[in-house]
Amino acid sequence: MLAARLVNLIEAHSEPLSQGLLNKLLAAERTADLRKVPVDELRERTYEIYRNLSDWLLNKTEADIERRYVELGQRRAQQGVAFSHFLWALVATKAHLHEFLRREGLVEKAVELLGEVELLQALDQFFDRALYYASVGYERAQAAKAA
Repeated sequence: MLAARLVNLIEAHSEPLSQGLLNKLLAAERTADLRKVPVDELRERTYEIYRNLSDWLLNKTEADIERRYVELGQRRAQQGVAFSHFLWALVATKAHLHEFLRREGLVEKAVELLGEVELLQALDQFFDRALYYASVGYERAQAAKAA
């Protein structure tokens, strides 16, 4: 199945994917506040997603995603990262992955296209949930700070 091959390809290229994303995040004005986060921490977070993609897509529950991204939202809020910069970083993470998949151009047949569409839907669902739960964590940190 193409989707499994693509996930394996992503995981196999997780280090250069992570480094490329890190470079983009640190250079972009929309994510400038991420410069407040230690570089090693940012590198670990970007690597975590790409290296363990099959686990995130196949094994993790919504509760696992909630736990991880609420925590991440709280951490970024505590670090003083603007909410818009934080959200754009998550959007950029997904976009960077989509760019990689397009560059690889592994879709050769209509049947394989279906596998790619399924993978992209799973990716979208994961990132949408990550965005939501990260914003919940961010809001909790803001509320705790105000209290």
